Amino acid sequence: MSVTPILGGFHPDPTICRVGDEYFLATSTFEYLPGVPVYRSTDLLRWEHVGNVLERESQVNVRRGMAGASRGVYAPTLRHHAGVFWLVTTNVDDIQRGHLIVNSTDPAGPWSEPVHVSGTIGIDPDLAWDEDGACFLTWKDAAAERIAQARVDPWSGELLEEPRTLTTGTGLAHPEGPHLIRRGDWWYLLTAEGGTHTGHVVNVARSRGIAGPFEPHPGGPILTHRSTTHPVQAAGHADIVQRPDGTWALVHLGIRQGGSFPRWHVNGRESFIAGVDWIDDWPVVDEDRFEVAGTANGFVDVFEGDALHPRWIAPGAVPASFARPGADGLVLGAGRAADAREAVNLLAVRARDREWTAGVDTDGDIALVVRIDDAHWAGVQLVGRMLTVRGVVGPLDQVFASAKLPDGARPAIRVVVSDAEYGVSSGPDTIELGYLERDFTSLFALDGRYVSTEVAGGFTGRVIGIEAIGGGAVVRSFSYLA
Repeated sequence: MSVTPILGGFHPDPTICRVGDEYFLATSTFEYLPGVPVYRSTDLLRWEHVGNVLERESQVNVRRGMAGASRGVYAPTLRHHAGVFWLVTTNVDDIQRGHLIVNSTDPAGPWSEPVHVSGTIGIDPDLAWDEDGACFLTWKDAAAERIAQARVDPWSGELLEEPRTLTTGTGLAHPEGPHLIRRGDWWYLLTAEGGTHTGHVVNVARSRGIAGPFEPHPGGPILTHRSTTHPVQAAGHADIVQRPDGTWALVHLGIRQGGSFPRWHVNGRESFIAGVDWIDDWPVVDEDRFEVAGTANGFVDVFEGDALHPRWIAPGAVPASFARPGADGLVLGAGRAADAREAVNLLAVRARDREWTAGVDTDGDIALVVRIDDAHWAGVQLVGRMLTVRGVVGPLDQVFASAKLPDGARPAIRVVVSDAEYGVSSGPDTIELGYLERDFTSLFALDGRYVSTEVAGGFTGRVIGIEAIGGGAVVRSFSYLA
Protein backbone atom coordinates (compact mmCIF):
# COMPACT_ATOMS: atom_id res chain seq x y z
CA MET A 1 0.00 0.00 0.00
CA SER A 2 1.20 3.51 -0.82
CA VAL A 3 1.89 5.34 2.44
CA THR A 4 4.69 7.71 1.40
CA PRO A 5 3.79 10.78 -0.66
CA ILE A 6 5.60 11.65 -3.84
CA LEU A 7 5.22 15.28 -2.75
CA GLY A 8 4.95 15.63 1.00
CA GLY A 9 3.33 18.56 2.76
CA PHE A 10 0.77 21.05 1.37
CA HIS A 11 0.62 19.68 -2.18
CA PRO A 12 -3.12 19.15 -2.71
CA ASP A 13 -5.19 18.47 -5.84
CA PRO A 14 -2.40 17.02 -8.02
CA THR A 15 -2.77 17.20 -11.79
CA ILE A 16 -0.38 15.49 -14.17
CA CYS A 17 0.56 15.23 -17.84
CA ARG A 18 3.39 13.64 -19.84
CA VAL A 19 5.48 14.99 -22.71
CA GLY A 20 7.80 12.38 -24.18
CA ASP A 21 9.69 10.76 -21.31
CA GLU A 22 8.99 13.55 -18.83
CA TYR A 23 6.07 14.02 -16.47
CA PHE A 24 4.84 17.35 -15.16
CA LEU A 25 2.73 17.77 -12.04
CA ALA A 26 1.06 20.85 -10.53
CA THR A 27 -0.92 21.43 -7.33
CA SER A 28 -3.14 24.10 -5.79
CA THR A 29 -1.82 26.91 -3.56
CA PHE A 30 -4.81 28.92 -2.23
CA GLU A 31 -3.68 32.25 -0.69
CA TYR A 32 0.04 31.62 -1.23
CA LEU A 33 2.04 33.18 -4.07
CA PRO A 34 3.63 32.35 -6.39
CA GLY A 35 0.67 30.19 -7.28
CA VAL A 36 0.68 26.62 -8.62
CA PRO A 37 4.10 24.96 -8.41
CA VAL A 38 5.24 22.83 -11.34
CA TYR A 39 7.33 19.70 -10.77
CA ARG A 40 9.16 17.52 -13.32
CA SER A 41 10.03 13.81 -13.14
CA THR A 42 11.19 10.99 -15.37
CA ASP A 43 10.09 8.15 -13.08
CA LEU A 44 6.98 9.47 -11.25
CA LEU A 45 8.79 9.03 -7.92
CA ARG A 46 11.42 11.75 -7.76
CA TRP A 47 10.25 15.29 -8.53
CA GLU A 48 12.16 18.49 -9.22
CA HIS A 49 10.51 21.86 -8.56
CA VAL A 50 11.11 23.69 -11.85
CA GLY A 51 8.94 26.77 -11.45
CA ASN A 52 5.59 28.30 -10.59
CA VAL A 53 2.74 29.28 -12.89
CA LEU A 54 1.23 32.40 -11.30
CA GLU A 55 4.28 34.49 -10.39
CA ARG A 56 3.15 38.03 -11.14
CA GLU A 57 0.58 40.30 -9.51
CA SER A 58 -0.92 40.87 -12.97
CA GLN A 59 -1.79 37.16 -13.20
CA VAL A 60 -3.59 36.63 -9.91
CA ASN A 61 -5.10 38.55 -7.03
CA VAL A 62 -5.21 37.07 -3.51
CA ARG A 63 -5.97 38.56 -0.10
CA ARG A 64 -3.80 38.96 2.96
CA GLY A 65 -4.73 37.96 6.50
CA MET A 66 -7.61 35.82 7.67
CA ALA A 67 -9.81 37.28 4.92
CA GLY A 68 -7.65 35.38 2.42
CA ALA A 69 -7.09 32.14 4.34
CA SER A 70 -7.84 29.08 2.16
CA ARG A 71 -9.21 31.28 -0.62
CA GLY A 72 -7.20 32.23 -3.69
CA VAL A 73 -6.09 29.60 -6.20
CA TYR A 74 -8.03 26.34 -6.09
CA ALA A 75 -7.46 23.06 -7.95
CA PRO A 76 -5.79 23.35 -11.38
CA THR A 77 -5.54 21.13 -14.43
CA LEU A 78 -2.23 20.92 -16.31
CA ARG A 79 -2.25 19.69 -19.92
CA HIS A 80 -0.01 19.67 -23.00
CA HIS A 81 -1.60 20.07 -26.43
CA ALA A 82 -0.04 20.79 -29.84
CA GLY A 83 3.29 21.88 -28.37
CA VAL A 84 1.82 24.17 -25.71
CA PHE A 85 1.39 23.68 -21.95
CA TRP A 86 -1.99 24.82 -20.65
CA LEU A 87 -3.12 25.40 -17.10
CA VAL A 88 -6.65 26.22 -16.01
CA THR A 89 -7.67 27.02 -12.45
CA THR A 90 -9.98 29.15 -10.33
CA ASN A 91 -9.10 32.15 -8.22
CA VAL A 92 -11.89 32.19 -5.64
CA ASP A 93 -11.12 35.84 -4.89
CA ASP A 94 -12.09 36.61 -8.50
CA ILE A 95 -14.60 33.80 -8.97
CA GLN A 96 -17.17 36.01 -10.70
CA ARG A 97 -14.74 36.52 -13.60
CA GLY A 98 -14.81 32.78 -14.35
CA HIS A 99 -11.96 30.29 -14.59
CA LEU A 100 -8.56 31.56 -15.64
CA ILE A 101 -6.44 29.97 -18.38
CA VAL A 102 -2.73 30.50 -18.97
CA ASN A 103 -0.25 28.88 -21.35
CA SER A 104 3.48 28.47 -21.91
CA THR A 105 5.85 26.59 -24.18
CA ASP A 106 8.06 25.91 -21.14
CA PRO A 107 6.53 24.43 -17.96
CA ALA A 108 9.16 26.28 -15.92
CA GLY A 109 7.72 29.54 -17.23
CA PRO A 110 7.19 32.29 -17.85
CA TRP A 111 3.47 31.73 -18.27
CA SER A 112 1.12 34.02 -20.15
CA GLU A 113 -1.24 36.59 -18.75
CA PRO A 114 -4.55 34.87 -17.97
CA VAL A 115 -7.76 34.93 -19.93
CA HIS A 116 -10.99 34.44 -17.98
CA VAL A 117 -13.94 32.36 -19.14
CA SER A 118 -16.95 34.53 -18.38
CA GLY A 119 -20.11 32.68 -17.36
CA THR A 120 -18.34 29.70 -15.76
CA ILE A 121 -18.77 30.24 -12.04
CA GLY A 122 -17.41 27.33 -10.05
CA ILE A 123 -14.22 25.49 -9.15
CA ASP A 124 -11.92 22.66 -10.29
CA PRO A 125 -11.83 23.33 -14.05
CA ASP A 126 -10.41 20.87 -16.60
CA LEU A 127 -9.32 21.28 -20.24
CA ALA A 128 -9.52 18.51 -22.85
CA TRP A 129 -9.29 18.45 -26.65
CA ASP A 130 -11.33 16.09 -28.84
CA GLU A 131 -10.11 14.35 -32.00
CA ASP A 132 -11.08 17.40 -34.09
CA GLY A 133 -9.05 19.77 -31.95
CA ALA A 134 -12.02 21.38 -30.19
CA CYS A 135 -11.28 22.39 -26.59
CA PHE A 136 -13.73 21.57 -23.80
CA LEU A 137 -13.84 23.18 -20.36
CA THR A 138 -15.34 21.01 -17.60
CA TRP A 139 -15.88 22.24 -14.04
CA LYS A 140 -17.79 21.94 -10.78
CA ASP A 141 -20.72 24.37 -11.02
CA ALA A 142 -20.98 26.70 -8.01
CA ALA A 143 -24.75 27.03 -8.39
CA ALA A 144 -25.61 23.33 -8.36
CA GLU A 145 -24.26 19.92 -7.36
CA ARG A 146 -23.23 19.11 -10.92
CA ILE A 147 -20.27 18.82 -13.25
CA ALA A 148 -20.76 21.22 -16.17
CA GLN A 149 -19.07 21.40 -19.57
CA ALA A 150 -18.86 23.66 -22.63
CA ARG A 151 -16.60 24.24 -25.61
CA VAL A 152 -14.17 27.11 -25.14
CA ASP A 153 -11.48 29.00 -27.04
CA PRO A 154 -8.51 28.62 -24.65
CA TRP A 155 -6.60 31.48 -26.30
CA SER A 156 -9.30 34.08 -25.73
CA GLY A 157 -11.41 32.51 -23.00
CA GLU A 158 -14.56 32.83 -25.12
CA LEU A 159 -17.29 30.35 -24.20
CA LEU A 160 -18.53 28.84 -27.48
CA GLU A 161 -21.76 27.18 -26.30
CA GLU A 162 -24.17 26.98 -23.41
CA PRO A 163 -22.93 24.75 -20.57
CA ARG A 164 -24.37 21.26 -20.26
CA THR A 165 -24.53 18.84 -17.31
CA LEU A 166 -22.23 15.82 -17.52
CA THR A 167 -23.11 14.31 -14.15
CA THR A 168 -24.65 15.14 -10.81
CA GLY A 169 -22.52 12.50 -9.10
CA THR A 170 -23.44 9.20 -7.50
CA GLY A 171 -25.25 10.59 -4.47
CA LEU A 172 -22.26 11.38 -2.28
CA ALA A 173 -21.58 14.96 -1.22
CA HIS A 174 -19.77 17.49 -3.37
CA PRO A 175 -19.14 16.04 -6.84
CA GLU A 176 -16.07 17.99 -7.98
CA GLY A 177 -12.52 17.72 -9.31
CA PRO A 178 -13.39 16.55 -12.87
CA HIS A 179 -10.70 15.34 -15.27
CA LEU A 180 -11.44 14.03 -18.78
CA ILE A 181 -9.06 11.41 -20.19
CA ARG A 182 -9.17 9.70 -23.61
CA ARG A 183 -8.20 6.02 -23.91
CA GLY A 184 -9.01 4.13 -27.06
CA ASP A 185 -12.65 4.67 -28.06
CA TRP A 186 -13.66 5.84 -24.59
CA TRP A 187 -13.67 9.13 -22.73
CA TYR A 188 -13.29 8.74 -18.98
CA LEU A 189 -14.58 11.31 -16.50
CA LEU A 190 -12.79 11.15 -13.16
CA THR A 191 -14.48 12.96 -10.28
CA ALA A 192 -14.03 13.39 -6.55
CA GLU A 193 -16.95 12.97 -4.17
CA GLY A 194 -17.59 12.78 -0.46
CA GLY A 195 -15.76 15.98 0.47
CA THR A 196 -12.01 16.43 0.68
CA HIS A 197 -11.58 14.82 4.11
CA THR A 198 -12.09 11.28 5.42
CA GLY A 199 -15.15 10.64 3.24
CA HIS A 200 -13.21 11.34 0.04
CA VAL A 201 -13.51 8.98 -2.97
CA VAL A 202 -12.51 8.78 -6.64
CA ASN A 203 -15.31 7.91 -9.04
CA VAL A 204 -15.21 7.34 -12.78
CA ALA A 205 -17.71 7.31 -15.63
CA ARG A 206 -17.21 6.69 -19.34
CA SER A 207 -18.69 7.73 -22.67
CA ARG A 208 -18.03 7.24 -26.38
CA GLY A 209 -18.09 11.02 -26.79
CA ILE A 210 -16.43 13.82 -24.84
CA ALA A 211 -19.80 15.47 -24.21
CA GLY A 212 -21.48 12.32 -22.89
CA PRO A 213 -23.76 10.73 -21.97
CA PHE A 214 -21.55 9.22 -19.26
CA GLU A 215 -22.12 5.79 -17.76
CA PRO A 216 -20.98 5.51 -14.12
CA HIS A 217 -18.69 2.68 -13.05
CA PRO A 218 -20.94 -0.15 -11.84
CA GLY A 219 -18.58 -0.97 -8.97
CA GLY A 220 -18.68 2.43 -7.31
CA PRO A 221 -15.53 4.30 -6.22
CA ILE A 222 -12.29 3.09 -7.78
CA LEU A 223 -10.31 4.53 -4.86
CA THR A 224 -11.22 5.39 -1.28
CA HIS A 225 -9.81 4.82 2.21
CA ARG A 226 -12.91 5.94 4.09
CA SER A 227 -13.84 3.86 7.16
CA THR A 228 -10.54 1.95 7.00
CA THR A 229 -7.38 1.88 9.08
CA HIS A 230 -5.22 2.89 6.11
CA PRO A 231 -2.55 5.35 7.31
CA VAL A 232 -3.37 7.66 4.39
CA GLN A 233 -6.88 9.04 4.64
CA ALA A 234 -8.94 11.42 2.47
CA ALA A 235 -7.68 9.70 -0.70
CA GLY A 236 -9.28 11.38 -3.67
CA HIS A 237 -9.15 14.14 -6.29
CA ALA A 238 -7.23 12.01 -8.80
CA ASP A 239 -5.71 12.50 -12.24
CA ILE A 240 -4.26 9.78 -14.46
CA VAL A 241 -1.49 9.60 -17.04
CA GLN A 242 -0.24 7.04 -19.55
CA ARG A 243 3.41 6.01 -19.28
CA PRO A 244 5.72 5.58 -22.31
CA ASP A 245 5.46 1.78 -22.01
CA GLY A 246 1.67 1.93 -22.32
CA THR A 247 0.89 1.38 -18.63
CA TRP A 248 -0.99 3.94 -16.57
CA ALA A 249 -0.55 5.72 -13.24
CA LEU A 250 -2.82 7.75 -10.99
CA VAL A 251 -1.95 10.64 -8.67
CA HIS A 252 -4.24 11.67 -5.84
CA LEU A 253 -4.27 13.65 -2.64
CA GLY A 254 -4.30 12.21 0.87
CA ILE A 255 -3.65 13.17 4.48
CA ARG A 256 -1.55 11.53 7.20
CA GLN A 257 -3.16 11.95 10.60
CA GLY A 258 -1.69 11.40 14.04
CA GLY A 259 -2.45 11.58 17.73
CA SER A 260 -5.43 10.24 19.63
CA PHE A 261 -9.04 10.24 18.46
CA PRO A 262 -10.28 11.95 16.31
CA ARG A 263 -6.70 12.45 15.01
CA TRP A 264 -5.16 15.46 13.32
CA HIS A 265 -3.20 16.22 10.17
CA VAL A 266 -0.77 19.11 10.10
CA ASN A 267 1.14 19.15 6.79
CA GLY A 268 -1.94 19.55 4.66
CA ARG A 269 -3.13 17.37 1.83
CA GLU A 270 -0.22 15.64 0.12
CA SER A 271 0.27 14.00 -3.30
CA PHE A 272 0.43 10.20 -3.65
CA ILE A 273 0.74 7.76 -6.55
CA ALA A 274 -0.81 4.42 -7.54
CA GLY A 275 -0.88 2.18 -10.59
CA VAL A 276 -3.83 1.67 -12.91
CA ASP A 277 -4.82 -1.50 -14.76
CA TRP A 278 -7.69 -1.75 -17.26
CA ILE A 279 -10.29 -4.51 -17.01
CA ASP A 280 -13.25 -4.50 -19.41
CA ASP A 281 -12.25 -0.95 -20.32
CA TRP A 282 -12.59 0.25 -16.73
CA PRO A 283 -9.66 1.53 -14.63
CA VAL A 284 -8.65 -0.57 -11.62
CA VAL A 285 -6.34 1.06 -9.08
CA ASP A 286 -3.30 -0.88 -7.82
CA GLU A 287 -1.91 0.89 -4.76
CA ASP A 288 1.04 -1.52 -4.51
CA ARG A 289 2.40 -0.74 -7.98
CA PHE A 290 4.95 1.87 -6.93
CA GLU A 291 7.45 1.73 -4.08
CA VAL A 292 7.93 5.31 -2.94
CA ALA A 293 11.06 5.93 -0.91
CA GLY A 294 11.33 8.88 1.45
CA THR A 295 12.72 11.95 -0.29
CA ALA A 296 15.46 14.21 1.05
CA ASN A 297 13.69 17.50 1.57
CA GLY A 298 16.25 19.22 3.79
CA PHE A 299 18.13 22.28 2.55
CA VAL A 300 20.19 25.27 3.67
CA ASP A 301 19.55 28.50 1.76
CA VAL A 302 22.16 31.28 1.87
CA PHE A 303 20.22 33.29 -0.74
CA GLU A 304 22.84 33.55 -3.44
CA GLY A 305 21.93 34.57 -6.97
CA ASP A 306 19.45 37.02 -8.39
CA ALA A 307 16.17 35.36 -7.41
CA LEU A 308 14.60 33.22 -4.71
CA HIS A 309 14.37 29.47 -5.14
CA PRO A 310 10.85 28.55 -6.38
CA ARG A 311 10.15 26.81 -3.04
CA TRP A 312 9.58 30.18 -1.32
CA ILE A 313 5.98 31.38 -1.02
CA ALA A 314 4.09 34.15 0.79
CA PRO A 315 0.48 34.50 1.93
CA GLY A 316 -1.27 37.26 0.03
CA ALA A 317 1.80 38.72 -1.67
CA VAL A 318 4.41 38.02 -4.33
CA PRO A 319 7.65 37.27 -2.42
CA ALA A 320 9.73 39.49 -4.70
CA SER A 321 7.68 42.48 -3.54
CA PHE A 322 9.39 42.41 -0.13
CA ALA A 323 12.23 39.86 -0.25
CA ARG A 324 15.32 39.94 -2.44
CA PRO A 325 18.70 38.21 -2.31
CA GLY A 326 21.61 40.61 -1.78
CA ALA A 327 25.35 40.58 -1.28
CA ASP A 328 24.98 39.96 2.46
CA GLY A 329 21.98 37.61 2.33
CA LEU A 330 18.22 37.90 1.97
CA VAL A 331 16.93 41.44 2.43
CA LEU A 332 13.46 41.43 4.00
CA GLY A 333 11.25 44.50 3.88
CA ALA A 334 9.51 45.76 7.00
CA GLY A 335 7.09 43.26 8.53
CA ARG A 336 4.52 43.26 11.30
CA ALA A 337 4.88 44.89 14.69
CA ALA A 338 6.15 42.66 17.49
CA ASP A 339 2.72 42.45 19.16
CA ALA A 340 0.69 42.04 15.94
CA ARG A 341 -1.06 38.75 15.17
CA GLU A 342 -1.39 38.87 11.38
CA ALA A 343 1.57 38.61 9.04
CA VAL A 344 2.42 41.52 6.77
CA ASN A 345 5.41 40.26 4.77
CA LEU A 346 5.92 36.60 5.66
CA LEU A 347 8.25 34.48 3.50
CA ALA A 348 7.63 30.76 3.92
CA VAL A 349 8.36 27.23 2.80
CA ARG A 350 6.14 24.17 3.08
CA ALA A 351 6.70 21.80 5.99
CA ARG A 352 7.24 18.59 4.01
CA ASP A 353 8.15 16.05 6.69
CA ARG A 354 6.70 14.59 9.88
CA GLU A 355 9.76 15.66 11.88
CA TRP A 356 12.01 18.60 11.12
CA THR A 357 14.13 21.42 12.55
CA ALA A 358 14.25 24.93 11.11
CA GLY A 359 16.62 27.73 12.07
CA VAL A 360 17.36 31.26 10.88
CA ASP A 361 20.55 33.32 11.12
CA THR A 362 19.70 37.01 10.93
CA ASP A 363 20.91 40.56 11.27
CA GLY A 364 17.89 42.41 12.65
CA ASP A 365 14.68 41.66 14.51
CA ILE A 366 12.82 38.68 13.09
CA ALA A 367 10.07 36.12 13.71
CA LEU A 368 10.35 32.42 12.85
CA VAL A 369 6.94 30.74 12.88
CA VAL A 370 5.13 27.54 11.97
CA ARG A 371 1.58 28.31 10.87
CA ILE A 372 -1.65 27.18 9.28
CA ASP A 373 -3.02 30.72 9.07
CA ASP A 374 -2.80 34.03 10.93
CA ALA A 375 -5.04 32.71 13.71
CA HIS A 376 -3.17 29.43 14.22
CA TRP A 377 0.60 29.68 14.60
CA ALA A 378 3.48 29.32 17.01
CA GLY A 379 6.88 30.89 16.82
CA VAL A 380 9.92 32.58 18.26
CA GLN A 381 10.48 36.33 17.95
CA LEU A 382 13.92 37.90 18.24
CA VAL A 383 13.93 41.58 19.20
CA GLY A 384 17.39 42.84 20.08
CA ARG A 385 18.90 39.85 21.89
CA MET A 386 15.63 38.78 23.58
CA LEU A 387 13.94 35.68 22.21
CA THR A 388 10.22 35.38 22.95
CA VAL A 389 8.14 32.22 22.46
CA ARG A 390 4.58 32.95 21.39
CA GLY A 391 1.48 31.08 20.23
CA VAL A 392 -1.79 32.21 18.65
CA VAL A 393 -4.80 29.87 18.59
CA GLY A 394 -8.02 31.56 17.55
CA PRO A 395 -8.67 34.46 19.95
CA LEU A 396 -5.94 33.29 22.34
CA ASP A 397 -2.54 34.96 22.14
CA GLN A 398 0.02 33.78 24.67
CA VAL A 399 3.68 34.45 25.44
CA PHE A 400 5.03 31.18 26.85
CA ALA A 401 8.65 32.01 27.60
CA SER A 402 11.46 34.44 26.94
CA ALA A 403 15.22 34.32 27.24
CA LYS A 404 18.31 36.14 26.07
CA LEU A 405 19.64 34.52 22.90
CA PRO A 406 23.17 33.21 23.56
CA ASP A 407 25.96 34.57 21.37
CA GLY A 408 26.32 32.44 18.27
CA ALA A 409 22.84 30.88 18.64
CA ARG A 410 19.94 31.33 16.23
CA PRO A 411 16.14 31.13 16.62
CA ALA A 412 14.80 27.68 15.82
CA ILE A 413 11.74 25.43 15.82
CA ARG A 414 11.73 21.64 16.05
CA VAL A 415 8.82 19.29 15.43
CA VAL A 416 8.85 15.78 16.91
CA VAL A 417 6.18 13.14 16.31
CA SER A 418 4.33 12.15 19.47
CA ASP A 419 4.10 8.56 20.67
CA ALA A 420 0.34 8.14 21.09
CA GLU A 421 -0.52 5.95 24.08
CA TYR A 422 -3.80 4.05 23.90
CA GLY A 423 -6.52 5.84 25.82
CA VAL A 424 -4.40 8.95 26.47
CA SER A 425 -5.25 12.23 24.78
CA SER A 426 -2.35 13.40 22.63
CA GLY A 427 -1.69 15.53 19.60
CA PRO A 428 -0.03 14.38 16.37
CA ASP A 429 3.33 15.92 17.29
CA THR A 430 5.07 18.39 19.57
CA ILE A 431 6.26 21.81 18.41
CA GLU A 432 9.41 22.74 20.33
CA LEU A 433 10.31 26.43 20.24
CA GLY A 434 13.77 27.66 21.15
CA TYR A 435 17.19 28.13 19.60
CA LEU A 436 20.08 26.30 17.97
CA GLU A 437 23.70 26.33 19.08
CA ARG A 438 25.53 23.06 18.55
CA ASP A 439 22.32 21.41 19.79
CA PHE A 440 18.69 22.46 20.01
CA THR A 441 17.48 24.12 23.23
CA SER A 442 13.73 24.11 23.83
CA LEU A 443 12.18 27.01 25.73
CA PHE A 444 8.61 25.72 25.37
CA ALA A 445 6.85 22.68 23.86
CA LEU A 446 3.37 23.07 22.33
CA ASP A 447 0.91 20.28 21.51
CA GLY A 448 0.85 20.15 17.71
CA ARG A 449 -2.92 19.76 17.44
CA TYR A 450 -3.25 23.52 18.03
CA VAL A 451 -1.53 24.15 14.69
CA SER A 452 -3.45 21.55 12.68
CA THR A 453 -6.06 21.63 9.94
CA GLU A 454 -8.67 19.97 12.14
CA VAL A 455 -8.42 22.93 14.56
CA ALA A 456 -7.79 25.76 12.08
CA GLY A 457 -10.02 24.50 9.27
CA GLY A 458 -9.29 25.30 5.64
CA PHE A 459 -7.43 23.55 2.83
CA THR A 460 -3.75 24.34 3.32
CA GLY A 461 -1.10 22.91 5.66
CA ARG A 462 1.76 24.03 7.83
CA VAL A 463 4.35 26.38 6.44
CA ILE A 464 7.50 27.66 8.14
CA GLY A 465 7.82 31.40 7.80
CA ILE A 466 10.29 34.21 8.48
CA GLU A 467 9.28 37.86 8.82
CA ALA A 468 11.12 41.02 9.80
CA ILE A 469 9.73 42.55 12.98
CA GLY A 470 9.06 46.27 12.68
CA GLY A 471 11.79 47.45 10.28
CA GLY A 472 13.68 45.42 7.74
CA ALA A 473 16.16 42.62 8.38
CA VAL A 474 18.85 40.66 6.57
CA VAL A 475 18.73 36.86 6.70
CA ARG A 476 22.16 35.30 6.30
CA SER A 477 20.84 31.74 6.11
CA PHE A 478 17.76 29.57 6.62
CA SER A 479 17.98 25.86 7.33
CA TYR A 480 15.33 23.15 7.10
CA LEU A 481 16.61 19.78 8.27
CA ALA A 482 14.51 16.61 8.24
